Amino acid sequence: MRASYLFTSESVAEGHPDKVCDRISDEIVDLVYREAAKTGVDPWTVRIACETLATTNRVVIAGEVRLPPSLMKKDKDGKDVINPSKFKSAARKAIRDIGYEQEGFHWKTAKIDVLLHSQSADIAQGVDSAADKQGDEGAGDQGIMFGYACKETPDLMPAPIYYSHKILQLLAIARKKGEGDAGKLGPDAKSQVTVRYENGKPAAVDSIVLSTQHLDETWDSKKVRQVVEPYIREALGDLPIAKDCKWYINPTGKFVIGGPDGDAGLTGRKIIVDTYGGAAPHGGGAFSGKDTTKVDRSAAYAARYLAKNVVAAGIADRCTIQISYAIGIAQPLSIYVDLHGTGKGVTEDQVEAAIRKVMDLSPTGIRRHLDLNKPIYAKTSAYGHFGRKAGRDGSFSWEKTDLAKPLKDALKEETLKAA
Repeated sequence: MRASYLFTSESVAEGHPDKVCDRISDEIVDLVYREAAKTGVDPWTVRIACETLATTNRVVIAGEVRLPPSLMKKDKDGKDVINPSKFKSAARKAIRDIGYEQEGFHWKTAKIDVLLHSQSADIAQGVDSAADKQGDEGAGDQGIMFGYACKETPDLMPAPIYYSHKILQLLAIARKKGEGDAGKLGPDAKSQVTVRYENGKPAAVDSIVLSTQHLDETWDSKKVRQVVEPYIREALGDLPIAKDCKWYINPTGKFVIGGPDGDAGLTGRKIIVDTYGGAAPHGGGAFSGKDTTKVDRSAAYAARYLAKNVVAAGIADRCTIQISYAIGIAQPLSIYVDLHGTGKGVTEDQVEAAIRKVMDLSPTGIRRHLDLNKPIYAKTSAYGHFGRKAGRDGSFSWEKTDLAKPLKDALKEETLKAA
């Protein structure tokens, strides 16, 4: 691994068109879990894969679902069909919370189409009862998922994505509070931070890129920089800004038309923003809009949880974990660990064996261990699914480090076997 280099990651704000769609899709997931709990429906039976498209004053919600009766209605022939009203309401509330009250995209006036339909019976039969373990859930799809952790930041995330997220989070808080001129910023924004590494560790910020929507049409790049620079410096905290750092703030000069009015958005187009900013591999699957039988989501959470606990336990300074699945099969096909040469007297083989001992990585096992059958997903839709604080409501449970001791104990058994 190179000791000295530059590495860049980007983030996008909750008002970015794609993130608006991620938010709506995850609000739909939360709605279904919430309605299931409210009406006594077993949350383990919830199934949803929801995609959203947003453009000028238009939102389209599509996908497949298995819903509690409270979200259904009778059609003119007496058949059960999806009732769109609560889905539309959830979408409007999300758009309003993000802050869109503009002529080209407004929470009140946007036309919303709900095109959800029942889950495919062919998929359901494999997910409801796994081929390799009848009675357990099978994986909702085939695929590979990655988890990663490193010691670059307090939350064990890569520095470039960590700080890119933090800049936009602080600006969003200031915008919503109406703090001075920050209250005149719009919801749509993108950040990008380039970090200079020396001896393998973050040493300074080499360049900063920020494009943010502003509602005052008289503002230019210079004015926007005056408004945002204090928040950028606050977000970077103790990470030094290099003397020759290059600043690119609204480099096109004007950014008034934004959000879905400026560019169409789709669920699942910001998967690198959602994970590690390119510092680690990505399996390719998006997270938002999916219940947790979909291993694209739940196994990526599990892989992050395991990688973070490996680093938190002092087993390694850096860890990448890959898990793979086949549709309708409960147990993973493979588990791969890479400690990047930072392991503390252990081998990757030993860590892989220890992982299998401390956590059941079937969809059922992951959902149970991380307590995922809850309406906790809307807050994951912006500023990353990882590197967040675990909440009292059960959100971000995969960020806990409660598996550190069990991992160390399991590794002791593996090293004794090797001896």
